[in-house]
Amino acid sequence: MKNAEIQKLSLEELKTTLASETDALARLKFAHAISPIENPLRIREARKVVARLQTAISAAK
Repeated sequence: MKNAEIQKLSLEELKTTLASETDALARLKFAHAISPIENPLRIREARKVVARLQTAISAAK
């Protein structure tokens, strides 16, 4: 998810997207702990998306 896409979302949409992305990050970390995932850079990208969403939420308040 790019910054331009995040800027277009409302506060409620940001919160729901943050919840789903946080769940996805947790699932990726869990899957990687059990057996290495094919592309571990997906964890880094997911973490960055969560950080972008958190920043957008704090800026919207």
